[in-house]
Amino acid sequence: MLTSLLAISALSMSVSLQEAAPAAAEAAATAPGPVLQLDQPEERHPTLVERSAGEYAAYHGVISDLHSAPIASGEDLDDAMNRLTAFYGEERLVRAWIAYAAIIAARHPEYLDEVRELADYYGPEAAMTGLMYDPTYATSFAASEDAQTSVVEAIAADNAEIREVSERYRAAAYDLQSERWANRSHGDRTNRLAELSIMGSAPIDMTDEVLMTLSNGLGEGLPASALFDHLDAAPLSDRTSVAPQLTLTVGEAIPDPDRDRIGRILSVAALQSLNNDDPARTDQVVEALLSDPVVERCLTWVRLDLQQCVAAGHFMYEDSFCIAEHALMDVSRCLGSSAN
Repeated sequence: MLTSLLAISALSMSVSLQEAAPAAAEAAATAPGPVLQLDQPEERHPTLVERSAGEYAAYHGVISDLHSAPIASGEDLDDAMNRLTAFYGEERLVRAWIAYAAIIAARHPEYLDEVRELADYYGPEAAMTGLMYDPTYATSFAASEDAQTSVVEAIAADNAEIREVSERYRAAAYDLQSERWANRSHGDRTNRLAELSIMGSAPIDMTDEVLMTLSNGLGEGLPASALFDHLDAAPLSDRTSVAPQLTLTVGEAIPDPDRDRIGRILSVAALQSLNNDDPARTDQVVEALLSDPVVERCLTWVRLDLQQCVAAGHFMYEDSFCIAEHALMDVSRCLGSSAN
């Protein structure tokens, strides 16, 4: 009797275990597994140089768009003028231009290694002081020649791009004289001049696309003008590049790279590579080097000349000439010359 009861009990337990097994397996499959807790990397914010360089990339995005932007109405001309002059306020374009060129210079590790060796021997503060108070010192390193060449070539390519767009709007100024809308009198130019007077004070909208283009394109040390699709068809080596006129003399412009300005650009690149315990001090020095009073003064005259051109114009087609001569060609001269 006892044996029978034990057998029945064992059989019942076996059946219960068999019925519970699928349920247990299903519960195990749906139950959340252990989650590995990892420290999330801190979000990296762009440096002062990267933010400014991003504005320069955004500026050449506008230049790229104006290669094919419509010129079929007064609104089209106003839009082109507004998009360009948004970058010409205060020192915005100058800082952006120097920062972008500095990132190109920083693509030469041999140069940066020489600067680091100096900083390791004399200390980062000594190296920082030398780079700040004598920007031409940055050009004295043996490995700086390639970095200088890259910067000069990038400036030349970017200025050539601006001049191409200038020629398009100059030609349009003649072609538009046969268009009825372009032959209408401007009338009161007060509103147009008021808009131009405040352009350049609003923040530049640097989209993710622009910042990504900046990051990807500079991996190859390309000038800003080469970062956009319309130039992709031709290798950089095949493009027409005019040497920048970095020094002007009375009567004749002589291609002679401005050693002080190139030195300032190389100094910004070098300072970004130094290891020190006072990043705020580095930012302070970089902030000072991103300024170029000569070019800033030149761009101030660009804005004034553009406003005077617009004020003096009587017909819509004349705005196209103002864009070509002042909003584009004069800017090219400022960014490529020591226009005293």
